[in-house]
Amino acid sequence: MAATGAASGHRADACPCQNPCMRRLLIALAMLPALASCVHVNVHGDPSAYVGEAKLRVATYNTSLYSDETGGLIRELQGDSRHARKIAAVIQRVRPDLLLLNEFDYDDAHLAADLFQRNYLEVAQAGGGAPLRYPYRYLAPVNTGVASGLDLDGSGQAGGGGRNGGNDAWGYGLHPGQYGMLVLSMQPIDASAVRSFQLLRWSAMPGALRPVDPALRQPFHPDHIWTQLRLSSKSHWDVPVRTSKGIVHFLVSHPTPPVFDGPEDRNGMRNHDEIRLWTEYLSAGDKPWLCDDRGQCGGLGADARFVIAGDLNNDPVDGDGRHQAILELLEHPRVLRHATPRSEGGAEQAEAYASAGLQHRGSPAQVTGDFGPKAGAMRLDYVLPSTGFALEGSGVFWPPRASAEAAIADGSDHHLVWVDLAL
Repeated sequence: MAATGAASGHRADACPCQNPCMRRLLIALAMLPALASCVHVNVHGDPSAYVGEAKLRVATYNTSLYSDETGGLIRELQGDSRHARKIAAVIQRVRPDLLLLNEFDYDDAHLAADLFQRNYLEVAQAGGGAPLRYPYRYLAPVNTGVASGLDLDGSGQAGGGGRNGGNDAWGYGLHPGQYGMLVLSMQPIDASAVRSFQLLRWSAMPGALRPVDPALRQPFHPDHIWTQLRLSSKSHWDVPVRTSKGIVHFLVSHPTPPVFDGPEDRNGMRNHDEIRLWTEYLSAGDKPWLCDDRGQCGGLGADARFVIAGDLNNDPVDGDGRHQAILELLEHPRVLRHATPRSEGGAEQAEAYASAGLQHRGSPAQVTGDFGPKAGAMRLDYVLPSTGFALEGSGVFWPPRASAEAAIADGSDHHLVWVDLAL
C-alpha cells in the first residue's frame, strides 16, 4: 500500500572558512559522499526538484486495463499490448503531473503497475510524446472481486462461479483487484497519511439509500446483510500529495455503475451514496460515523485544498443514475466553479448519436465517454479542484475522427480528462 519513491533532504552546515572560493570547494568536497544517494533520490523522485513549480496538471483516465482472469493484466503487459500502448500514448501526450487510472487491475506485488511504467510509459509510443516516468505512485486493495460470503444479489445462494460470485463480492468483480485504481504522481505522496475508506459500512452513512424490493415493499437486503455491506464498490482514497505550495489532497474513487440490477435499484442507490461520500467528507461537522480503515473518524479539514477525480459513473442530467448526488458535489461551496472540460471529438460523437435519434440534454462537448448506441455519449469522468486554486485550462483528450490523434484515443470507452491549476 506504500507509494514508491524515497524522499531525502540534505543540509549543508555552515563553513567557517571566510574565503568564498575555498568555502565552495569545501562544501563540494563535503557533499561528495552524498552524490550517490542524490542519484538514487533523483531516480525515485526528489521533493526539492519541484520547488518553484507553480502549476499542476491533474487528470483522470478510465483505462479499461483489466482482465476477467487473475493475473490476466500482468500477462498482457508482459507481452506487447496494443491496448496499453494506446493508453500510454495518451498519457505521454497530455503529461499530467498527478493522474488517477481507473480500471487498472490491482495485484499485491504491484507487478502490473511496474510493467506499465517500465514497458509502456517509459517507452516512446506511436502517436504519443516523449517517454514519461512517474517517480511516485499509490495503489492498494479494493473491494471488487473480494468474496463477502453473503447473498448480496438475492439469488438464494452466496458466491459461486463466474458472475454469481462477482455479484456476491463486496464490489462486483471476477477476482480480487479487478477494476482497481492506481495513482501516479510527479510529486511526493505522503503514503503514511493516506486515508482509505474501503471498509466503511453503507449503513453507517446517515440517510443511506437502502434498496427496497418494490414488489414485497420491504428492504432488499435483510438486516444482517445490510449492516455488513460496504459502501465503496472499489475504494475511496484521500491521497495527500506534497507540492511546492503545500499539501493537495487527491480524493479518488470509482463508484459502481447505476445499472446491472433490478427494480430495487441497488446499484443506482449505491452509486448515489458513493458520490455523496465526498460531499459528506468536505462538509462541516464532526461526522463520527465517517471512519477510515485505520479508525480515524471525521472529514477533510476546512482549510485543506483538494482535487476530486474519478470515473463517477453519473452524468449530471443524462443516463440512468440518480443525479442529485453528482449535482450536489458539483455545486458544493468548497468545489471551484469553473468551465467544464470539453473536446471536439466528444461533441462530434454526441451529435452523431443525436442525428440517429438518441437525444441527450447535456452539452455534447462536455461528454467524456462513448457507451454505445443504447446509452450514447455522456459525462462520467470528473476532475474537480477546490476553491483556493486558479484554473488555467482544461480539456478532454478526445480528438475529432479526422485528426491524427484519433488513432490513440480509442484505447478505452472513456477519455482522459485534465485540468491545469495554478498553485
